Amino acid sequence: MPSRNEILSVYQAGPDALVVWVEQLLAEHERQIGTLTTQLADLTTHLTALEARLNQDSHNSHKPPSSDGLAKRPRTHSLRQRSGKKSGGQSGHPGVTRCLVDQPDVVIEHVPSTCAACGTSLETAPGLSPERRQVVEIPQPHPEVTEHQAVPKVCPACQTITAGVFPPEVTQPVQYGPRTKAAAIYLQIYQLLPYERTVETLGDLFGVYPSEGTLASAQALAHHQLEPVEQAIRGALRRAKVAHADESGMRVAGHGEWVHVFSTQLLTFYAHHAKRGRAAFETIGLLIGFAGRRVHDAWAPYLSLAGQYALCNAHLLRELIALDENTGQAWVQALIQLLLSMHTAVVTAQAAGQTELSPNCRAGFEAAYTRILQDGERANPPPPPTGKAGHRKQTRARNLLDRLVTHRAAILAFVHDFRVPFDNNQAERDLRMLKVKHKVSGCFRSPEGADQFCRIRGYISTLRKQDYSVLAGLTSVFAGQPIMPRLDA
Repeated sequence: MPSRNEILSVYQAGPDALVVWVEQLLAEHERQIGTLTTQLADLTTHLTALEARLNQDSHNSHKPPSSDGLAKRPRTHSLRQRSGKKSGGQSGHPGVTRCLVDQPDVVIEHVPSTCAACGTSLETAPGLSPERRQVVEIPQPHPEVTEHQAVPKVCPACQTITAGVFPPEVTQPVQYGPRTKAAAIYLQIYQLLPYERTVETLGDLFGVYPSEGTLASAQALAHHQLEPVEQAIRGALRRAKVAHADESGMRVAGHGEWVHVFSTQLLTFYAHHAKRGRAAFETIGLLIGFAGRRVHDAWAPYLSLAGQYALCNAHLLRELIALDENTGQAWVQALIQLLLSMHTAVVTAQAAGQTELSPNCRAGFEAAYTRILQDGERANPPPPPTGKAGHRKQTRARNLLDRLVTHRAAILAFVHDFRVPFDNNQAERDLRMLKVKHKVSGCFRSPEGADQFCRIRGYISTLRKQDYSVLAGLTSVFAGQPIMPRLDA
């Protein structure tokens, strides 16, 4: 504000000077108001973004459920469609009641000695057909020890002493056999127990107490034995028509590093790398030059790869839910319902034995998608030019709309090709146990330990997907002849 003396001085200078001075003062005030308006808009945008970030949890973002905390969240509406079935076992579902075995290990007869009615002795009375009940029990821990003896003999002709030859796998005075090592790897890599608890569990269940060094040696041996199997799985994945890709953070030797997964419904490959993006892709080698269609999220390094791809619509739905909760724009809810309708149509057609949707159905979905994006662009026009070089800052809604337009074919790929899934849940399920391992057992102490875990866990995951016994598969690894999974998946 000008002082009283300044105002009087301009007034005394005459009307023309007063008009000029007032015009300058108003112009300065307009400039200040414009600056404050711009600052207010920027602060409002920043506050909206911070509130949206604060409201993120597992139902509307990529955050895992474990990050939600213990506080009770407001009840949200599930996107799953009701099946119309009652909860519990369905009609025609086979029962799982245990059956009596024909040859029990132990039979205990409970024979009455006197008549329950009159007290007459029944010692010489013949028995009738008994009622049978069986109790299934695990055996007492008692390790089976096999002793190998190399017996020397003296030649009767030349008196030379010749000793028997031990089997090539028996190299130490006392060692653990394939089943024991397989059980240890089963507990460590499959059930994700740390070293100390693995030793304790083996002792309680089987009566053997291997050292932690023995467990580490078993992991190293399994890693070596499974190298040709892993190479075969890599080759099969390279030939796959559709494969899933994802990555997750993991602490290795005190540093934040990454575990990458590349998988199908029947095959799993894990690899550990210090980097998350392009450098890891090039080192691992499966994504670079992959000829099939890869399925992943919209992370930029994936989008920079050449070849066909499909985007995960589960990620997209979570983003749309967050946008709907923060803005309430009508087009967002319309797109959510359209994506769910597309998914339902594809699932229904597959259940009916169809291999594709009708051309009219696909065209209708495409047209609806176009109309919804047009509504979204009218509600979120691009930001005006700023006169500055570089990318203009946009709202989250506008950024999402641009992605929906640019990657339209990848988002709707599942509608046109039934081999393409609606989401990337396969890769996320394959990575989930890595996060459980991180929570239960902590970090990897060395990069070698991370590599060993990835190879063995990939083998176990592949066996599980193909309905092999995990313990039998691991036993075959230590017997020197690993079970080779089916590779024509």
